Amino acid sequence: MPSAKSVLLVDGNAVPRHSLAEQLAREGTYAVIEAATAQEARAAAHYLFAIIDAAVEGSESLARELRSIGRPVLLLTEEERDGTNALVKPFRLGALLARLSAQLGPHGLDEDRPVPIGPYLFRPGAKLLTGAREVRLTEKETKILKFLHAAGGTVPRETLLHEVWGYSPAVTTHTLETHIYRLRRKIEENPGQAKILLTEGGGYRLA
Repeated sequence: MPSAKSVLLVDGNAVPRHSLAEQLAREGTYAVIEAATAQEARAAAHYLFAIIDAAVEGSESLARELRSIGRPVLLLTEEERDGTNALVKPFRLGALLARLSAQLGPHGLDEDRPVPIGPYLFRPGAKLLTGAREVRLTEKETKILKFLHAAGGTVPRETLLHEVWGYSPAVTTHTLETHIYRLRRKIEENPGQAKILLTEGGGYRLA
């Protein structure tokens, strides 16, 4: 699997760690390096992204250490945490894959390079869709399209909400749904029968 992207998975509980590692390996995109402790994690090398269970002793200091050297970290937590890149357990595999794809997947966006979305060319840096007509986007609309494009599949509502707005008790899924509604009115020929920005399985994806 020469093109596989290496992910460090740190969890002191062997059963869920092995299970998640197997699920990620089955995707054919990721090669998982397992670690049971912070010490084992520090000894690991050549990985692009770290997933750390917050129950591991020393997980917070390990996460800070890795972030300080430029390694992206996702914490698996029991509850939401403000200002932290975290995923609350239990979570759906799709939610985790969306985070990984956004960070490591082949669909990541260069702000200055246009990419196709439906009949448009999406120019993230300019907050613009061009094609048969020009569509100007807000900051949040641009972030929604960027993350959905990066994920390359269905993104759960909660995941998209947290990625675009962060963790805030004042922000609800209704906020996201309102923005999706407005975005569809801009980009869809018939917003009531969307063909570009689709609702699927409790989330959203781009056709």
